[in-house]
Amino acid sequence: MHVPVGTTPMPKKNANLSGPIPWLIRIPGVFEEFEAEILEGLGASPVKKVGRDFHLVKLTEQERIQHPEVAKFIRWNLPVHHSWPCCPKETPGFIEKAAQAAYQKFGGRHPQAILTGPLDPSAEQHYYRTLASNLRGRMLQIFPPAVDNVRNAESQNSRAETLFCMVGKEGLFCGMQSPQDCNGFYPGGTKFIRQNEPGTISRAGAKVAEALHHLRLYRMPPPEGAHWLELGASPGGMTAELLARKYQVTAVDRAPLDARLAHAPGLTQVSADAATFRPGKGVFYDALLSDMNGDAEESLKQVIRLARYLKPSGLVIFTLKTPGASTFDALNALEASITEHATEAGLAIFARTHLTYNRHEFTLFFEFSPAFTNAKKIL
Repeated sequence: MHVPVGTTPMPKKNANLSGPIPWLIRIPGVFEEFEAEILEGLGASPVKKVGRDFHLVKLTEQERIQHPEVAKFIRWNLPVHHSWPCCPKETPGFIEKAAQAAYQKFGGRHPQAILTGPLDPSAEQHYYRTLASNLRGRMLQIFPPAVDNVRNAESQNSRAETLFCMVGKEGLFCGMQSPQDCNGFYPGGTKFIRQNEPGTISRAGAKVAEALHHLRLYRMPPPEGAHWLELGASPGGMTAELLARKYQVTAVDRAPLDARLAHAPGLTQVSADAATFRPGKGVFYDALLSDMNGDAEESLKQVIRLARYLKPSGLVIFTLKTPGASTFDALNALEASITEHATEAGLAIFARTHLTYNRHEFTLFFEFSPAFTNAKKIL
């Protein structure tokens, strides 16, 4: 088989691979101090850092990338099935050569879509963002029309393979993987959502918007009109975002919500501690959102207590606050404890991730399964 210059042989799907596999993993800067532990947990041999937050590594056991102890620290990942180490700025005809090589490599794999992105989106004058866009445009001209049938990144089938390509001053890195396995619909991670738009109450609005975007990798968000129970709602950033999506929201907090939310349609404000709140008789919720500060175990206790007011398969989005857990092992121990207690109470975890606005915290996604609930632990 002829392999174009600058590429690595494409493994057959589901083939047994011998030797380490090149992989791009993105570790958010906030976890830079844990890079050694993360790479060790992956069983990864580091090659070099590329772009912003990305590490080019070699993996001998690719399934480790989904292990809970490391997965939540990795914003995005991609197996590198094709690479071209070069400096695109200094390479004549880079776009055409890169597009043609990608077609030779992936044309027969029938990706559902082609998505490209810069390894460093903050690069001066956005050169590589523009380069990535132009490269995608040329690739779509060369590949069969079927790969351009997605309306936008979020309309992809999260479990079908997409051709992702990342470009930067270090060159081009491409791979085929589903958005769910990559941990994001977009090249490099989740959709960037600005937190400083006019009228924004707090950055928490962007956080829940990104959480709902990430949720689509696993299941659709609740439909318009769904009823959310929000714990720790003040000052109302998340509340405002949910209301903007035409949800009903019961917002619980001792502190008041922002005055701009007064008399907002669909909103019920409850001035109370989450520990004392009781829903009205016959009230059930489609989803529960907790962004409460303080001890994570205490916050989960209230979520578990109120989970019995969720409809079957009700959604829980839980922000895991980590005060006091400052080491890699401590963070893993805390998350494992929270997950275990939630599972025992009928909350099945189906995703965990670190979002752009999480800082030193994680977002956990649960689904309520009343058939498995231990009533004594709920009550």
